[in-house]
Amino acid sequence: MSDARTDHTAAGPSATPPRPPAGEEGRYFGFREIDPTEKAPLVQGVFGSVAGRYDLMNDLMSMGIHRLWKDAFVDLVRPREGEALLDVAGGTGDIAFRLKKKAQAAAVTVCDLTEAMVRVGRDRGIDQGAVGGIDWTVGNAEDLPFASRSMDAYTIAFGLRNVTHIDKALREARRVLKPGGRFFCLEFSHVVIPVLRDIYDSYSFHLLPRLGQMVAGDRDSYQYLVESIRRFPEQQALCRRIEAAGFTQARARNLSGGIACIHSGWRV
Repeated sequence: MSDARTDHTAAGPSATPPRPPAGEEGRYFGFREIDPTEKAPLVQGVFGSVAGRYDLMNDLMSMGIHRLWKDAFVDLVRPREGEALLDVAGGTGDIAFRLKKKAQAAAVTVCDLTEAMVRVGRDRGIDQGAVGGIDWTVGNAEDLPFASRSMDAYTIAFGLRNVTHIDKALREARRVLKPGGRFFCLEFSHVVIPVLRDIYDSYSFHLLPRLGQMVAGDRDSYQYLVESIRRFPEQQALCRRIEAAGFTQARARNLSGGIACIHSGWRV
């Protein structure tokens, strides 16, 4: 994928613009202002471009730590036998396979906006012999193709920051959950340790796009991913928006000093 970048974007963390007001995220693709109708196709372009190297890049970018974050995430979900579990933006199946391993009799559904990511996930499932009990669907987090009150738990990992309208996606999560259903979001967040924040900013702005170019042949997509993290709401701001969507007991649990964060809530 390629798209024009402004000079201030390339300058790095010192030029990072402020986060947009709540509900205005759809007007931005990374740091670039766009028409909100453009965002979903642009996001599809990013993940369609990197799908084949997505898992490898996750390992390289996080030095494997994303695996520990995902393990901690699924431990908090505590999937139970016989439950209907929905993993949105589930792409290549990292969360779905973990859910299935924890609860073999659970019905796991993966829904992702990008068909290329779904294909990679299905192929991984075949390679791992994990073809039963996981359904793969292409769909938008803002308009899920599932019945109301049909799911026991909803998970979304590293996907919420890419939706056009975060609040609409949160309301859709509530719609598809049964009363008493559980909501869990794993996402890159805002580092709460100043020294670590400076190191992380330098690493992510200067090294990750270069790594994307070397490994995936796509610098622009990884530049967008770095920028989209800086646009994402801070931990407590997202808790308030989760509760505004109709959930209770919204909580945030920082991982690695806030580099990532698990948000959770209950559907009432």
